[in-house]
Amino acid sequence: MPTLFFEGNLFGPDSRVEMPEGGRLVDVCDRAQAPVPFSCRAATCATCRIEVVEGAELLEPREGAEAELLELLGDPPQYRLACQAKVRGGQGLIRLRIADDEI
Repeated sequence: MPTLFFEGNLFGPDSRVEMPEGGRLVDVCDRAQAPVPFSCRAATCATCRIEVVEGAELLEPREGAEAELLELLGDPPQYRLACQAKVRGGQGLIRLRIADDEI
């Protein structure tokens, strides 16, 4: 099962959580009280933009509304919306941090 590591910042301290195989990242953030802000949870506000520092291969590719919004914002491929990203099964580490608006 993947391990999610959320790098601390203004929103909270570092946190690490083991994740059952597969599932939505937003659900894991809720359970782990991870330092990721959420607002709409529907890929319309981009409040939950995260940067995947390591382990992008353990996430499903961008699609639908997430892909459209991140493209509109001009975000690089390592940026995702935590409300839409889905974790694949398998072993490994996914290291995340709040997206930096100064890309």
